[in-house]
Amino acid sequence: MTRKVYILGGHQTDFSLNWSRNSLDIFDVFKDTVHKGLQEVNLEPKDIDVAHVGNFTAELFCNQGHLGGFFASSDPEFFKGIPASRHEAACASGSIATLAASAELELGRYGIAAVIGIEQMKNVPAVEAANNIGGPAMWSGHECQGIEYPWPHMFSLLTEEYDKRYGIDENYLSRISEINISNAKNNPNSQTRDWTYAQEAFTRSDEYNPIIEGRTRKTDCGQITDGASIIFLANKKRAIKYAKDNNLSIDDIPYIKGWGHKTAPITLEDKIEFSKDKEYIFPHVKSAIDDAFSRSSLSGIESISVIETHDCFSSTEYMAIDHFGITKPGESWKAIEAGDIEIDGSIPINPSGGLIGLGHPVGATGVRMLLDAYKQCTNKAGNYQIENVRNVATLNIGGSATTVVSFVIGNAN
Repeated sequence: MTRKVYILGGHQTDFSLNWSRNSLDIFDVFKDTVHKGLQEVNLEPKDIDVAHVGNFTAELFCNQGHLGGFFASSDPEFFKGIPASRHEAACASGSIATLAASAELELGRYGIAAVIGIEQMKNVPAVEAANNIGGPAMWSGHECQGIEYPWPHMFSLLTEEYDKRYGIDENYLSRISEINISNAKNNPNSQTRDWTYAQEAFTRSDEYNPIIEGRTRKTDCGQITDGASIIFLANKKRAIKYAKDNNLSIDDIPYIKGWGHKTAPITLEDKIEFSKDKEYIFPHVKSAIDDAFSRSSLSGIESISVIETHDCFSSTEYMAIDHFGITKPGESWKAIEAGDIEIDGSIPINPSGGLIGLGHPVGATGVRMLLDAYKQCTNKAGNYQIENVRNVATLNIGGSATTVVSFVIGNAN
């Protein structure tokens, strides 16, 4: 990273809120999120030079596209005429929006960018929701034909691949879910914070933790969620002014130290075939993470204090553990068994609760991860704050790891 892009903060909605049941539509929440975000960071609408929206399937859930226009509508006096665009990359939509905004700031086109991720998903029945986020994020009409729940099926195949190559004890998948659900209890914005589970729900019990598809069980799954998150990014010149206006040191403001972005063939079958003789199941995921570390001038995982990763399913986090280099390939179970990934472990993963505990409004997740990285770096994470955080790594994936984005966020100090 030759030109720093700073994160000034932002806002996240309460992921437990069902918008339609509260007579809210996607624009109501969009507008409210923008203005609450501005209040959180002590900015005015006139301070924002450009806007980016991450969203996956508003057309299917809400019959609404063209979301860039929502910015101008959320404050016509100041946002009328603002350059705004929408970005789609399935579950990585928010991260792609962030990359686009960062590039503009690095080029010097603008000083401050707003990046909002948003998704409404709980306004339709579960099977319809599964279909809305199923085919469009994979090769529609080719993959998962006749499958009721496409994504639990796809990530069951990832579990199968781990079992084929290395062997896998599925109890470790349940432990991942249990950790993330436990972490979510400490997050006032998490969808599951008030949910109760029988202890047997975190076993492979058919009665308490039924199979959804294949080897994917109920508590292995991330949660369908309504939600939005916004962050504000600044180039160095505007960040210095912001620091001065708010009695801060520029060194206290976290910035994007590095990033990695890779895109693989859209089908899971092609990805698995490509990696059959490789060290990692998803070499491109490993490469994206390594790119983020390299651009950050970090040697590797030993320089990272916290990880916010994409646990759309417990098998996805199991994959992330070895791809981050916490363990050797196929040995993610060792970090789980040792307690390394727990909130008081040596490398906490998803202290926010992640997608399984906090919730997964698809287009918002990448932005939410970066907001949580900002909170950890500024000691603003409340009851899920990790001590002495220097650098936070994120991993956000779209589809069956088709679009992959990793960031490293940290402070100068």
